[in-house]
Amino acid sequence: MRVLDVLTADIRAGVIKPGERIPSESELCERHKVARETARRAVRVLRERGTVRTEWGKGTFVVGPDERGESD
Repeated sequence: MRVLDVLTADIRAGVIKPGERIPSESELCERHKVARETARRAVRVLRERGTVRTEWGKGTFVVGPDERGESD
């Protein structure tokens, strides 16, 4: 899934850092020319992987290693 791959790559490369908001569903739809459900699915997979967390009314944010229970 292209949107998921791009978001994952941006997070791994540090383009979107821990604590920063990822683009909204509407922004993802516009930027990648995909349906809202496609954007929603990509964000849901990232959330299930523990890569992001969604705060109602605020957005979806990248989770830092300390929030994931990872150590460096």
